[in-house]
Amino acid sequence: MLIVGLGASGRAAASQALARGFVVAATARDPSRVAMPGVAVHGFAAAGPAIAAATHLLVTAPPGEAEGDPVLALHGAALAVAANLRWIGYISTTGVYGDRGGGWVDEATAPAPGQPRSERRLAAEQGWRAAAAGRALDLFRTAGIYGAGRSVFDDLRSGTARRTIAPGHAFGRIHVQDIGRAVVTAAAQDLAPGVRVLHLSDDLPAASADVVMEAARLLGLDPPPAETLAEVWPRMSPMARSFWTENRRLRNDMTRAALGQGWLYPTYREGLAAILSSERS
Repeated sequence: MLIVGLGASGRAAASQALARGFVVAATARDPSRVAMPGVAVHGFAAAGPAIAAATHLLVTAPPGEAEGDPVLALHGAALAVAANLRWIGYISTTGVYGDRGGGWVDEATAPAPGQPRSERRLAAEQGWRAAAAGRALDLFRTAGIYGAGRSVFDDLRSGTARRTIAPGHAFGRIHVQDIGRAVVTAAAQDLAPGVRVLHLSDDLPAASADVVMEAARLLGLDPPPAETLAEVWPRMSPMARSFWTENRRLRNDMTRAALGQGWLYPTYREGLAAILSSERS
């Protein structure tokens, strides 16, 4: 398995792949700054031979504003002649669905992106559909990623957490370990050529304020004061505002059936408790 990008999702997938018996390689812009036991790291620009050797390819790198998907832009020719490659996984985003007014979307819902970055993601998905002809392609549309070192615990400890009240607004989330587990389970399946859309989003879309309250309870801290969305809006970054302008709930029934498994952390409650337990141990 070749993993393009060893960020949080890439590392989680690499760890799971090693445990399942895969020989794992990865790419990085600067391999000297990235290391992971058991994983051979190649420079991204020189990844052609690694692509040629791979039977499974996981792409976690986001598309750029100018060049689009970086793998397709630089290594499209190598992909076209990669004779060993039989499975491709692409980490996308649930943002491709745009705003649904709080309504539910499932794996068969047509995308309707409303943000430029989500439009780029959908374009990248379409590029991979074309590049994967004759192979199995899994498009992992992923909700908000959290895990150790990237959770609301860190915001509470630093004093930057907000308890924003927006009635009817809910976010989907997924623990990074569930991403790694789902990706490797999908890669290990004996799949015919074709495209699947899989939702990496837990079983309980929830209000941001509810997650903050639970994390504060687990830490034994007073939660930050409640503020309405209108009150915090002037202090929000453009990126934060873009998240709050969209509201949707993700179903994952078809994904869990396709993978034959549920989540290690089916809601934010189990996920937060596990993060705190691992920190304390």
